[in-house]
Amino acid sequence: MAFLIGAVLALSVGLFVRFTGLDRDRAFNPTVMIVIASYYALFAVLGNSAHALANESIAIALFVTASIAGFRTSLWLVVATLAAHGLFDFVHGYLIVYPGVSVWWPSFCLSYDIVAAAYLVWLLSRSKARANAA
Repeated sequence: MAFLIGAVLALSVGLFVRFTGLDRDRAFNPTVMIVIASYYALFAVLGNSAHALANESIAIALFVTASIAGFRTSLWLVVATLAAHGLFDFVHGYLIVYPGVSVWWPSFCLSYDIVAAAYLVWLLSRSKARANAA
């Protein structure tokens, strides 16, 4: 069920921001990726685990750096970053374990990330979004 909810939510958000025009700026998708990456830090704090927070901070720094690089160069890098975060969600429970992460979160986030990446691919391939920085 978490997979389905994540996928439907990602598609709903994509359509909502498209129809309202909130995604007119190239910064939208990189910003969403940065927010997505930061959730695991919240879970580490909720789980009261400084060790997990330190480990999550390394991953967050990588995703934030890739998102900023994608904003400055090409949104195709943001697509790759979203997909990579989905893969991170898939293996997260094997890499970093602590009680702050709900059991349903990795599958929810994985499906959200993959659908959001696919939606951005669709937008970029249809020239509905400017892929490269000016």
